Amino acid sequence: MPTKPKLGLSLMPTEDFEQATVSLFQNNQVHAIEWSFDFAWNGAVISEWCEGILDEFSDKGALTGHGVNLSPLSARFSKRQEAWLEFAKEEFRSRKYVHASEHFGFSEAGPIAQGAPLAVPMNSESLRIGKEMLKRYADATQCPVGLENLAFAFGLEDVKRQGDFIDQLISSVDGFLLLDVHNIYCQLANFGVSELELLNSYPLSKVREIHLSGGSWSSSISGKRAAVRRDTHDDAVPQEVFNLATLALKLCPDVEFVILERLGYTMMDSKSQEEFREDFETMEEILEYCYA
Repeated sequence: MPTKPKLGLSLMPTEDFEQATVSLFQNNQVHAIEWSFDFAWNGAVISEWCEGILDEFSDKGALTGHGVNLSPLSARFSKRQEAWLEFAKEEFRSRKYVHASEHFGFSEAGPIAQGAPLAVPMNSESLRIGKEMLKRYADATQCPVGLENLAFAFGLEDVKRQGDFIDQLISSVDGFLLLDVHNIYCQLANFGVSELELLNSYPLSKVREIHLSGGSWSSSISGKRAAVRRDTHDDAVPQEVFNLATLALKLCPDVEFVILERLGYTMMDSKSQEEFREDFETMEEILEYCYA
């Protein structure tokens, strides 16, 4: 029987997130923390409460790092990316991280430095660029590195090829896949593919971490096109995503962490904070079921 993964949270340095999660920490329900360590580099104020949690889980060996703004598949290696890697090097010297991840795709191009990650042409040049950047990332962090699957795709061919392309990238550094099941849900909803077919297109034996979250639907202005599922991390987790997480846990033999995500400033009332705690406790029950 595989070891039950540690259930944790993607830590947000906001007051509403603290209010929503304080009882989970007090009851010792949180067994891991993922930290988007480049938050502070963009001017975010990290509270003493947040710093204390990071230090505690670093000492426990239960802290994972998640980059947001590296843009690992940008066509050119920029001065901003070079500086980002230097900051990462210092961060990973200051705290003990189990591993580090980033998003498949790119978010920097020309004058645009940050944005939601977009898919890339899956060709030999993108593969070369991605392998070089993952090597730089591994050198900076001195720990295993991995990529998270992308919710967005330009077309069905992108959806079908992403898993194999990510596998080629992470294999170059003996890396891992961070499987985001809400991103899988987005592609199921937007492209109508089979859940088993899509999951099995990824290197499931290399999954070390699973993400789950909520999101939103966007419709065209005219309303003539079908609504698009978006990975916005601003709502409760749909039942379909819990179902996908359960299936993924059965298919992935070496998962070490399951992380619940929700953005700060999206739980400003007591109802949404309670929903978040309920989502966490639902995932606790799923893990008990899967690893009984």
